[in-house]
Amino acid sequence: MALLKDWLKEINYRVLTGTDECEVNDVIFDSRKAEANTVFLCMKGSRVDSHDFIREVAGKGTETFVVEKDLKELDLPEGKELNLIYVEDARAALSSLSAARFGHPSEKLKMIGLTGTKGKTTTSYMFRAVLEACGYKTGVIGTNGVMIGDTHYETKNTTPDSYELNSYFSRMLEAGCEYVVMECSSQGFKMERTADITFDYGIFLNISPDHIGPLEHADFDEYLYYKSRLFTQCRTAVLNADDPHTEKIVELSGCREKKYRFSISSEEADIYACDLHFRTDADFAGTEFRTGGLLEEEFRLAIPGVYNVSNVMAVLTVAYDLGLPMDKVREALEKVHVDGRSEVVYKSDKFTVIVDYAHNEVSMVNLMDTLRHYNPKRLVVVFGCGGNRSKDRRIGMGQTAAKTADFSIFTADNSRFEKTEDIIADIEQAYLEAGGKPDAYVKIPDRESAIRHAMAEAKAGDLIAVIGKGHEDYQEENGVRRHFLDREEILKIKEELGL
Repeated sequence: MALLKDWLKEINYRVLTGTDECEVNDVIFDSRKAEANTVFLCMKGSRVDSHDFIREVAGKGTETFVVEKDLKELDLPEGKELNLIYVEDARAALSSLSAARFGHPSEKLKMIGLTGTKGKTTTSYMFRAVLEACGYKTGVIGTNGVMIGDTHYETKNTTPDSYELNSYFSRMLEAGCEYVVMECSSQGFKMERTADITFDYGIFLNISPDHIGPLEHADFDEYLYYKSRLFTQCRTAVLNADDPHTEKIVELSGCREKKYRFSISSEEADIYACDLHFRTDADFAGTEFRTGGLLEEEFRLAIPGVYNVSNVMAVLTVAYDLGLPMDKVREALEKVHVDGRSEVVYKSDKFTVIVDYAHNEVSMVNLMDTLRHYNPKRLVVVFGCGGNRSKDRRIGMGQTAAKTADFSIFTADNSRFEKTEDIIADIEQAYLEAGGKPDAYVKIPDRESAIRHAMAEAKAGDLIAVIGKGHEDYQEENGVRRHFLDREEILKIKEELGL
């Protein structure tokens, strides 16, 4: 048990009724979890206002509430004395209360926060590989869920809510973690999920238009603003000098912290990559490069792509600042792989199959351009597009296939409540209107059959990219999810074809 006033130390608040000296043992914001000795936090959401559940929650024994409405606006139970605490921003209060409830675990960990439109997951796992190779147990939080040692936890959001975050930080401490590498989404900052965290390192990878819509960001300017929030709460900023929005990020955040800039194109950056070349052989597919500036070393990265060299430069910049042993760093990067991110699943003398999460036009263009550097005889792409999402995404991907692939296979990818055939028809139309060749594609709605076709009909020198789902282990159709993982299907088909 703790006194509520001790959990409220970092919050501006006032007591509307009752007292702040009541004993509490947990913070809740889901009325179904209500019980005695909890503090129920009320928030005005876009769809639900949890102030409307005060009567119900009080009936379950909860006596303490944090609210962001005045007394006259609240529908309170009669004849029941409640402890009502007013705050201006309930989401920010939830962050502080959650941190206090778990004993401020992030303050006892080295925190590395990553923000960017693309590459956060790949970069977070490269960080983990490097830090653990240097002897530091590292937790990861992001799009792929939470990793603590070998234990994986599914999450709904790239950046979980502040209560979940602090719960995971606490578990990481118990498991002996010293570092946490965390993907920081713009929505996470907008919803105050990270408000109580001070990051030892804040990293800006890149930004391009995305996550703009009624339930996300109003426009690109808002998206950019929330990306910049990481640099208002970090000690050392690590910034991609190649992104045209970097200086705006610095301006918006008033970034006065210690700063490093990294680059793959400019020798004016603090640390830069040069002499990039692409290599693929029997046991390695990736990039070799050298670094200059503050760090002069040679590296091999076992993940294909120029953009992944950019991502790893953020890792190397932090490694330099931490003084990590470069022989350990080099060894880790030469072996690293990330599930569903430019992941080489099958490789033979005849052809190669990779899986990638590219699921919009920008990420698909980047991936396809990168794969061209490996000089395949044919670049084959297998993809669909999610249903009940903006049609611009499927149009952009169809256009990209027309411009970048030698052969395309249109298939399913989480059709949700749309017909797979209708989504494929939109992709096909965009493909043909963009100049795609009529004899250079097929339509195979079943995804497993589409992958099988690509592998069974592969020609010598083919590079097959199965994209869109990456690490996702399900297919969603008509509201039902069934298990489906591209990697598993590729390996199963390999065995069935006797490859």
